[in-house]
Amino acid sequence: MNAPTFTQTPDFLTRAREAAASIRPLLAPTPILRNAHLSERYGADIYLKREDLTPVRSYKLRGAANFFRKALAANPDARQFVCASAGNHAQGFAFVCAHHGVNGTVFMPTTTPKQKIFKTETFGGANITVRLTGDTFDQSYKAARIFAQETGAVFVPPFDHADIIEGQASVGLEILDALDEAPDMLVVPVGGGGLAAGMVQVFEALSPKTEIVFVEPAGAPSLHKSLIAGQRVTLDKVDSFVDGAAVAQIGEANFAVLGNRHPAQVTLVPEDRLCETILEMLNIEGIVLEPAGALQVDALRSLPPERLRGRRIVCITSGGNFDFERLPEVKERAMRAAGTKKYFILRLPQRPGALRDFLEQLGPDDDISRFEYLKKSARNFGSILIGIETPERHNFDRLTAKLDAAGFVYRDITEDEIVAGLLI
Repeated sequence: MNAPTFTQTPDFLTRAREAAASIRPLLAPTPILRNAHLSERYGADIYLKREDLTPVRSYKLRGAANFFRKALAANPDARQFVCASAGNHAQGFAFVCAHHGVNGTVFMPTTTPKQKIFKTETFGGANITVRLTGDTFDQSYKAARIFAQETGAVFVPPFDHADIIEGQASVGLEILDALDEAPDMLVVPVGGGGLAAGMVQVFEALSPKTEIVFVEPAGAPSLHKSLIAGQRVTLDKVDSFVDGAAVAQIGEANFAVLGNRHPAQVTLVPEDRLCETILEMLNIEGIVLEPAGALQVDALRSLPPERLRGRRIVCITSGGNFDFERLPEVKERAMRAAGTKKYFILRLPQRPGALRDFLEQLGPDDDISRFEYLKKSARNFGSILIGIETPERHNFDRLTAKLDAAGFVYRDITEDEIVAGLLI
């Protein structure tokens, strides 16, 4: 099937500018800052559009504000609204509900980080009710649509609506207003596609020479798969780790804009490697980014150096609603991605000194982070789950070579999803 045809409507920029002007009572333009650390690493001028610094710490406030503006203009008596969200749209929705003094119900997956639930309730106050429904965004979305039909509440979509797209497009207008020259490259996250659809229309109209790179988590490549198929597809399985961009199907209105792109324009970011970037931005730059907010920064690692060197590049840091209870998981996944942490099942003979023989194989910088006796698998042998951390990944080459030479029986289960999922 052919990809949908997208034609720039002449009044889109007018509507986007109206949206941008209308949100000023709620949101000042977010800063766009050159990042010296990233610029030096890639030999480029890397700018971060800090959407993590909005009042709700994500760009989602923009689309929600524009939708409410139009909905209340059309029906000033509307007082009941509803949405579904993994967190960021919910917070923008709640903020705007409180601003207009209307009531809102938010359907969120049961897997939503507590921090996002708390902040949604904080921003909405007495105007907001949160309902945790389903394990995925799509299940929450279905429940919210049923609620809207049964109660007559106005449904505020998270991404698949023209008013949402126009509101998100204000990010692009601010970028072009703030820079003395248009960027050579723009790196944009894609979940449901509302932000990406708005940015494409702004830049195709005002800066058509800017290269646009779309970024999705490897575990939720809804745009990438849809571009390959030439039509919207629904993913059978979604990795919810990047909860702000883990969507099973890209929005219809958004794919109408994005569907003529080549799949190669989409960069897929592995979730474990993304954790390295989250920690790096936190520890080196003091910037707190949620997984979806760090996608664009991490994507630079996947692009050929010649595409970056000497160019002006803008990455949209789309959200900073990070639940620090997830930090141990992020650290764990980052170390696995860096190759500095591994898990082994070690089979040791049941005799005095066997464990000491193994410990003598470890290098001076190797650290045992987990040690668990699993079961006695045979009369004379036992199995041990052992986790080892080391500062350099090549230390494991040395360790395994020594284990092999000494005749130890072991299995590296670090990348074995089934076994590791059961034991770690």
